[in-house]
Amino acid sequence: MASLVFGMNQSLDGYVDHTGFAPGPKLFRHFIDQVRALSGSIYGRRLYEIMAYWDNDHAEWGTAERDFAVAWRSHPKWVVSRSLKSVGPNATLIGADVQAAIRAIKAAHDGEIDIDGPVLAHSLVGLGLIDAYRIYLHPVALGHGTPFFSGALPPMRLVASEPMAEHVIRLTYEPA
Repeated sequence: MASLVFGMNQSLDGYVDHTGFAPGPKLFRHFIDQVRALSGSIYGRRLYEIMAYWDNDHAEWGTAERDFAVAWRSHPKWVVSRSLKSVGPNATLIGADVQAAIRAIKAAHDGEIDIDGPVLAHSLVGLGLIDAYRIYLHPVALGHGTPFFSGALPPMRLVASEPMAEHVIRLTYEPA
């Protein structure tokens, strides 16, 4: 059975906003390796539309960007959306009975599956489907954006903290 992990970059004031800050080269390399090791990713619509950028090669990419794209394209993706009619390569649309679909995905796979998108993660918290929360805490304050956490959370316990590159620390929590 797969482990479902919600992890994202977060500002000190609790926001996720891909336009507010980006990982530096060493942290980006970490994300390449992490994505390479995934069994898959489950996306909310908004974040999937942002990440679909990696489906097509871009002339300005360097080696790291090409490596990330290869890793991202290689694993299955499931996209939770009521408004999308289709998704890109190696992706499956989940439009109805999200809880049953995600439970089936979790049961059918081993390893780690990312939960990508704070709105999607919030909808799964109450269902007890998230096995771990991974915060990549960046030393910036945004003052706006989508909060990493929204709404009530289950009690959690810190299970790991690890300094990363570029003054970022990774905090890993599990439901208590």
